[in-house]
Amino acid sequence: MTNEKHVLSILVDNQPGVLSRISGLFSGRGYNIESLCVAETTDPNISRLTVVTKANQPLVEQIKKQLNKLINIIKVHELTGSKYVHRELALIKVNAKTENRAEILRIVDIFRGKIVDVGPDHYTIEVTGDEGKMEAILTLLRPIGIKEIARTGTIALFRDSK
Repeated sequence: MTNEKHVLSILVDNQPGVLSRISGLFSGRGYNIESLCVAETTDPNISRLTVVTKANQPLVEQIKKQLNKLINIIKVHELTGSKYVHRELALIKVNAKTENRAEILRIVDIFRGKIVDVGPDHYTIEVTGDEGKMEAILTLLRPIGIKEIARTGTIALFRDSK
């Protein structure tokens, strides 16, 4: 059984300690969290956690069962294998020497990113997309010189059925 990435969307009560119990479940059983994003939904009493983990299918089923036993868990959905929309957000601070500025602007334009901050020796770029797009822009920017990166990890929602 191979380990593949699985995306879980978990609706929880928006209360202190819920995230700690979920991350404790993962770490206590030796499961790794590849990425984790949490925010309120349209209902301020409910938060959505998007968790990406690498595991085989039987292990993911076990994780879902254990999550459903936790207090404050409303619903656990596995998005992997379904139709869903997913994105990451990255803020990338790059060296912006005079000789590289035009190249950086071309790369940002190709990836439909935005320059969100400019300094005397840097640009901060905002880009959204899937993991492949993130890796592609980072590959192009590395030779120029990446100073810092902040990435959200995956966020995801089911696609509406037509």
